[in-house]
Amino acid sequence: MKRIFLIAAILCSSLMVLQSCSPKGAAGTTSLKRGNVTGTWVLNDITFEGLPQSAVKSLFDEGSYTCFVGSTWSLTNSGNGSYTLPGGGTCAAKTQTIFWSASPADQTFQFKKIFEGDKAKNVTSGYRLVLTSTDGSNMIVKSPVDYGSSPAYIVLNFTKAAK
Repeated sequence: MKRIFLIAAILCSSLMVLQSCSPKGAAGTTSLKRGNVTGTWVLNDITFEGLPQSAVKSLFDEGSYTCFVGSTWSLTNSGNGSYTLPGGGTCAAKTQTIFWSASPADQTFQFKKIFEGDKAKNVTSGYRLVLTSTDGSNMIVKSPVDYGSSPAYIVLNFTKAAK
């Protein structure tokens, strides 16, 4: 009987040690939930990691990344959504329908453009971004780009629009 209790105690202790040593995710990722992504977002700022600003010619095949600053992204819980470019300067005002998803498991935000007559299930190309953080009022996503031999990102900083 003592042996059974001893084995049970060792197993319980081992499980507690393994649990306490398991990775909890990167800093700031504990709040990554799909519900924190839904809503209306304004893209306030675009920064760059691992590449110079001059190396970025377009974003999401729309033209200059500067056209996205001030854009509004509407993301419904159903996955339907859109982004609206404000226009101005050399940028045309535009609204693009999208179908989106967010996966806290692999920390991604992905979307595909949906054009007139398209069904989301038939569109096979899109954009996959790293969902760095979201707390329901701020969201940061990184678009990976090929530049040199090290990782490089276009970093999109969003703020939740006031209701």
